[in-house]
Amino acid sequence: MIKREKLSVDLIKEIDKILTGGTYDEKRYIVNEERPGEFKKHDYVTGLPEVGSSAENVESDMIQLIEEVNEYDGKEILKVATYFHARFEYIHPFADGNGRVGRTMMNYYLMTHNHLPFIVYNEDKKLYYECLQKYDETEDLNPLYKFFKYETEKTWKKALELANGEVRERKGLEDYT
Repeated sequence: MIKREKLSVDLIKEIDKILTGGTYDEKRYIVNEERPGEFKKHDYVTGLPEVGSSAENVESDMIQLIEEVNEYDGKEILKVATYFHARFEYIHPFADGNGRVGRTMMNYYLMTHNHLPFIVYNEDKKLYYECLQKYDETEDLNPLYKFFKYETEKTWKKALELANGEVRERKGLEDYT
C-alpha cells in the first residue's frame, strides 16, 4: 500500500534536499549560507520583477498554500495541481531547484489523488515558461492548465505507443560519422 502523505512543509523541504543536494554553487552555499532543504534566506530575482515571496514571508506563504490545497475536496485535481504549481513557482521558496521541486510536488499531488503524472518536455519549456509568466502577470491560470492537459496527453500517448511496441527508430553512431 502506498502511503498518501498530504503536502506539507517538511515533505517539500525533504524533496528539495533530495533534488538539489550537492548542486549548490559556492556563492549560494558558502557566501549566502543557503542549504538544500531549507527555504531561501535571501531574495532572488526570477522572471518578472516583484515575483517571489520575500525570504521572511516564504514559510507563511507556503503554509497558506499547502493548507488551501490540502483542504480542497473537489474533482478538479489537475486544476488544483496547476494552481499549486503556479503559486509555488510564484512564491519561489528555495534558493535553487524551484522548478524541479515544483513539478515533482505537483506530480506527487496528482498521483496521490489518482491522477496520472506527466512530463514537461524540454521542447515545450518555452511555452511552459510563457504560461507561468502569464499567471505571474495576470493570475490567469487557464493557459497553464491547458498546457498541463496537453503535456498529460502527450506523456501518456508516448507511453501507450511504447507499450504497444511502437518504438521510434533512433539514429546510430554510423548515421553521424
